[in-house]
Amino acid sequence: MNDLFSKPNSPRIGIVAIGRNEGQRLNDCLKSLTVQHCPIVYVDSGSTDGSVDVARSLGADVVELDMSTPFSAARARNAGAERLLRSLPELEYIQFLDGDCMLADDWLLKARSFLESHTDYAVVCGRRRERHRDASIYNRLIDMEWDTPVGEAKACGGDTLIRVAAFNEVTGFNPGVIAGEEPELCIRLRQHGWRVMRLDAEMTCHDADMYHFSQWWKRAKRAGFAYAFGYNLHGARPERHWAREVRSIWVWGIFAPLGILVLALPTHGFSLSIFGVYLLLIWRVRRHMQARGFSAGDAWIYAVSCVLAKFPQSQGVLQFWWNKLLFIPAKIIEYKGKGH
Repeated sequence: MNDLFSKPNSPRIGIVAIGRNEGQRLNDCLKSLTVQHCPIVYVDSGSTDGSVDVARSLGADVVELDMSTPFSAARARNAGAERLLRSLPELEYIQFLDGDCMLADDWLLKARSFLESHTDYAVVCGRRRERHRDASIYNRLIDMEWDTPVGEAKACGGDTLIRVAAFNEVTGFNPGVIAGEEPELCIRLRQHGWRVMRLDAEMTCHDADMYHFSQWWKRAKRAGFAYAFGYNLHGARPERHWAREVRSIWVWGIFAPLGILVLALPTHGFSLSIFGVYLLLIWRVRRHMQARGFSAGDAWIYAVSCVLAKFPQSQGVLQFWWNKLLFIPAKIIEYKGKGH
């Protein structure tokens, strides 16, 4: 048994995994957690693939969310933390992760050691990698997306170790945020004086299972929705949360293409040549990625994806404001599953 958990005076860590129809990915996730000898809660959001039975068979305590309330990862994580702390109020840390991820064997030891020696930090995360990076261009893109800078950060992702005291201080995740809930939580933590760190350490192995352009499109649309939602909550100064991203989507995903098309007739098609500026954007992103150390091939792929994503992201932004205008409840935007 890992001595991190075998010592009687060790700080206690609990794990919350969340999922919806993850299939074999959930089985692999929970098996990677059982070796940690920590209490595990699995929160299920209406799965129909037997995920609940799999989780129980692997020893996890299962929470099944009420289907009458819209699902969100934030709501699921809160429910998992509540179940853990109700049973084990002495827990000092909670490791959150998604049900399509496998936890690195030594991550909890490294993460807990950092939080113990840095009491002003609430959150610590590490490197999330794609399990099948080269199986598709979309998996490859996601693996590059996970490769964020090491050091103090403004936010974390869905996999993170968090200090229970800090989590409780800000009353957990905002259950109404259907995407981008982790950065929103980190904003409130930083407003309370806490800090966030990304370690240079392996944390989780993620399985995006993305092989179709339609999946990529839906995921980018979800990102646009998240940007608009986050900006609506914290876009004012001093945070200016996702203000730059939202502005870029409005300019390059909505106003610029509309303006070019509207002017096409009066300019006898000459305005269409302005679409060439998107090539300049691609070149700039490619140069930035290569400066960060990515290969030329990866940099080009990422750059094209970033610029092309402005269009599905604009769908997400417009959907957010349409929902807000008509008081339509937000629903999760899924990119996995059948019917791509």
